Amino acid sequence: MKTMLITGGSRGIGAATALLAAKEGYAVIVNYYRNKNAADAIVSQIKNERGTAVAIQADIAKEQDVARLFNESKCVFGNLNVLVNNAGILEPQMKFESMSMDRIINIFTTNVFAQFLCTQEAIKQMALSKGGNGGALVNISSLAAQSGAPGEYIDYASSKGAIDTFTIGLSKEVANEGIRVNAVRPAFIYTDIHANGGEPGRVDRIKNTIPLKRGGQAKEVAEAILWLASEKSSYCTGTFIDVSGGK
Repeated sequence: MKTMLITGGSRGIGAATALLAAKEGYAVIVNYYRNKNAADAIVSQIKNERGTAVAIQADIAKEQDVARLFNESKCVFGNLNVLVNNAGILEPQMKFESMSMDRIINIFTTNVFAQFLCTQEAIKQMALSKGGNGGALVNISSLAAQSGAPGEYIDYASSKGAIDTFTIGLSKEVANEGIRVNAVRPAFIYTDIHANGGEPGRVDRIKNTIPLKRGGQAKEVAEAILWLASEKSSYCTGTFIDVSGGK
């Protein structure tokens, strides 16, 4: 059985990915930071549907926590096959000139540096030169990396731009280790991240500007993630899938 670790797997896109991955036969590690109840609920749902999953708490911005997360995962399920770098945060909308440096550092710590730490641990388990069997990394970026999110959250958009660059560079660096690195760029998805940005109804406000005239569902993003994680995309690395309704 292949194993998949999803950071921030207790809600939104991460939770939808965990549920779909379990249905497709993966053993799923649901990483969470604070919300144990939400993570346990996802694991219970998977087990009730005869899937395999475990929830592991870790603050992925802390190096020791990341090492523990991956060690515990390996002890339970063996070497990792897929890492989904999903965890991310968004701060309330404002113009860049008003953003504090503490806010900017917090955004980059969670959205970029924490993903770097997780990826380093995943490579240790996957790389052919380290006795691994290869694997797949799927980074969750955002269409904001291209739009820049002016007047709303340039810091978030910039952090996702860093993830795009990271995806391109790493895909070339680890290709000979049997590791594929791809990314999904969602936008206008019905998740609670918009509430974190101060506008819970943002998707409904702008849906008429989207070519498909609606917002997206987390499961629609999960479908793209699972395709990139699978052998169906075996000739894809350094590839991006935009799940954004045509924007």
